[in-house]
Amino acid sequence: MAPAHGDGSIAHRQHALLLKRILFFGGKGGVGKTTCASAVALAASREGKRVLLVSTDPAHSTSDIFQMPFAAEEQEICPRLYGLEIDAQLEARHYIDNAKAGIARMFSHAVAKEAERQIELASAMPGVEEVALFDRIGDLIVNRFDAYDLLIFDTAPTGHTLRLLRMPELVMTWMTALSKRRRALLSLNQEIDQVRLAPEAINPEDDPILRTLEARREKLEQVRARLMQHNFTGFVLVLIPERLPIEETSRAVEVLRESNVNVCGVVVNRLLPADLDGEFYRSRRRQEQVYVDEIKERFGSYPLSWVPQLPSDVYGLESLERVSSLLVRESGSPK
Repeated sequence: MAPAHGDGSIAHRQHALLLKRILFFGGKGGVGKTTCASAVALAASREGKRVLLVSTDPAHSTSDIFQMPFAAEEQEICPRLYGLEIDAQLEARHYIDNAKAGIARMFSHAVAKEAERQIELASAMPGVEEVALFDRIGDLIVNRFDAYDLLIFDTAPTGHTLRLLRMPELVMTWMTALSKRRRALLSLNQEIDQVRLAPEAINPEDDPILRTLEARREKLEQVRARLMQHNFTGFVLVLIPERLPIEETSRAVEVLRESNVNVCGVVVNRLLPADLDGEFYRSRRRQEQVYVDEIKERFGSYPLSWVPQLPSDVYGLESLERVSSLLVRESGSPK
């Protein structure tokens, strides 16, 4: 069990958090995931780390928080901090175009034309954007891992993100089935060609389709391995002290545990300040205290961070610095 909030060392939590190489921030919509992900990214860059902050949330609030437009490619936002926003629709278009280009290289014009038609029909089916989005995330995890000290992913609301994290297993199962069918087809063709005394049958080891499937399988293995490395990768869940976010966070913890993804922190955001008065405020504080106690009981085995409601919106570096200090430098236990 982690020490109760306020009893442990915030320096230890800071050290553990900023030593990760990959962090995902997730939670129910509207609880402050983007603010917390941006604040930790800024704190890490201030510590001298080279950081890439990636927004996968369709809302893309990172540009608003930093008061600087993020692009589809990496660009420096402030010293040592780089950012990009992934457009799922654009990635899906690239994904489809790349698939069509690959088929055009492998098959005759007539076969490729029909295959392209089928791919275009498939591109309108549900799930294509998720596959393309995960493909882009996988590219960053595999190909940009060594370019940065820390990769931070500001994700879409919880359910969407959990489906993405489970995708390597699902896609690998599908690719294994495709490879098996392809090998069976090649074996059958070899037998037919041998009967016809045709020596030009394709050897499975030289088949471009099998080579492509194997390359993608190896990449997925790398992504899955990185996601499962608890010393490198962590998932930070963000919630506010209300019933629905608590329940959604609880479900997320269970799914992440089943998927062997490391939950390395829980951020409780927008706590009411302690120095206000009035019957309405006291009533809200009493209700909040019930939720705070429940959060400690249900999530006390994870490092807990507490961020109070600020007097103004988090917008720009100055207010973001304040959240950074609350998340990774100071201890702020609720009353």
